Amino acid sequence: MTRPEPAPRLHGRVALVTGASRGIGRATALRLAAEGASVAVNYRAGAAAAGEVVAEIEAGGGKAVAIAADVGDADAARRLIEQAVADLGGLDILVNNAGIARDGLIFNLAPEDWAEVMRTNFGGVFNCTKAAMSHFMAQRDGVIVNVSSVMGEAGWIGESNYAASKAAINSFTRCSALELARFGIRVNAVLPGFTPTDLVAGLVAKDGGRTIKQQIPCREFASPEQVADVVTFLAGPNSAYMTGSLLRVDGGAGAALGLGRPKL
Repeated sequence: MTRPEPAPRLHGRVALVTGASRGIGRATALRLAAEGASVAVNYRAGAAAAGEVVAEIEAGGGKAVAIAADVGDADAARRLIEQAVADLGGLDILVNNAGIARDGLIFNLAPEDWAEVMRTNFGGVFNCTKAAMSHFMAQRDGVIVNVSSVMGEAGWIGESNYAASKAAINSFTRCSALELARFGIRVNAVLPGFTPTDLVAGLVAKDGGRTIKQQIPCREFASPEQVADVVTFLAGPNSAYMTGSLLRVDGGAGAALGLGRPKL
């Protein structure tokens, strides 16, 4: 006797993924759609790439829309939430993924390098969370997944502004989880390690990332799809008793003491 295929875990749910035209955001939008969710694909400048994500979701039988918005702007974030609800008939899942990098030594960083990274990375999380809260609170249901980074828990040369923005996201995740739990809203974060996206291209350009891989127990970078799997787990019913959690997806790098391997 053939067993029936299990129903998609997110059937009937509506998700919004910020920064979904590329990288982890793109992989997450596709993964959520594969699990049955309707997806709002947010982008700031990559209209063509966002349209390709929507087309791929629709080709697989799903429903998706592309919505342009700069999530670092509070009014734009509010309009983004409103349009996602209007276009897809509701909102159940918010994935705060949009982010940028302006790498450089602290001595060389310009004020705008600091301000723009904080405005987009942490400001986008704050703005979209605040904009979605009323909707989630009214329906007493909602899931927020923030895409942070292992950089938020440790340091790396040339990453001070980026690391600080991610550390802010980690603290905000815990605080918002505590405030929103009584409304049936869960808030968690995923902390990817090195993942081959545009944001880390400069860090791996010198030797293809070989030196960094040597410091990762699994000896490989994470793929955007592997991170998207964890985001999707946190967005779905199998993580129903989790809130305020920060999940590392780093190939074991965070378990190591110091750098390199012992000479044994």
